[in-house]
Order: sequence, then structure tokens, then C-alpha cells
Amino acid sequence: MDFVDLVRKRYSLRKYSPFPVAVPVIEKCLEAARLAPSACNSQPWSFLVAATPEKVKPLAEAAFSGVYSMNSFAAGAPVLIVAITERSRYSAALGGMFRGVQFSLMDVAIACEHISLQAAELGLGTCMFGWLNEKAVKKALDLPSSAKIDLMLSMGYPEDEEFLPPKRRKSLEDIRRFL
Repeated sequence: MDFVDLVRKRYSLRKYSPFPVAVPVIEKCLEAARLAPSACNSQPWSFLVAATPEKVKPLAEAAFSGVYSMNSFAAGAPVLIVAITERSRYSAALGGMFRGVQFSLMDVAIACEHISLQAAELGLGTCMFGWLNEKAVKKALDLPSSAKIDLMLSMGYPEDEEFLPPKRRKSLEDIRRFL
């Protein structure tokens, strides 16, 4: 598949088939994340995977209740992935401090996009979440308060395999300028 066609195929899926996702398929998506670039090769990520209804439902309840309920549809996904932002290497952290940016957050987002693109290539859909109850997720997973959860992803097969929503994006002319 042409890369741009793959990018066109990827969209934020919100209606999932109940069909489970096999562990080797999930691992292939995580392998794509493992290969993602990162500032100073820090690789500041780890991933926790819930892949059964008994694990997904309580995790979704913790992450997406109350003010976060706009994302409660994630409880219907066969897989939830929690992306934990680990500490960057010293050089990346120092560079980020001088620049006033958090390279580790960018790195984790790139890794999560690699998951999403690999999933799309395999016929799966994903949705990435930054709007989540981090404190409740840490409690549900018995993670230390020092853990940093910036993103989660839902993953599964589309309920309607033929549905591909049109992308509403700015035109190329609106976003690029040659110098």
C-alpha cells in the first residue's frame, strides 16, 4: 500500500466490532512503536495493554467517566493501550528544557501514531486519547503517582468495514509555503 493511501485509511475509529484482536497483531503494532524515532534515541515509552473485556471495561470506566465521558465509547473497543511516558535521556531532557518543549511527549505521540498506522495497515482502527482521567487510570492499574500517562489508544476492527469517513483537512495550499 502506498504510504499516503495508508495515511488516508487511518482515522479515529469510534465503533468497534466485538471481534477480538489477536496478540500477535497487537505485538506487530507495538513493534512499530518500538521502532519510532525519539529525541536522542531516548525511547521514553512503555505500553500497558488491556485486550480482554474483563480488563478493557474497568480501565475504560476509570479513564473515561465523569468529565471525561465524551470518550466512553472506548469501553466497546477490544483493546486499550496505555502509553506511559518514561523519563527522557539527560540530553533530550536538557535540550527540551532549553527549548521550552517536552520532547518525551512528542516522542510518545510519534510512537502512538506508528501504532495507529500499523493498525490501519492491518485492517484495524484506533483512536488516540489525551483527554483521560490520569489519576484514576494510575489507581486502576496500581501505578505509582510518579507515572506519567499522556496518551491512551483504543484499537479494534471496525464495526462497518466498508466505512471510511472523508478527511476534512486544510488544503495543501493553505498549509505550505516554499521559501
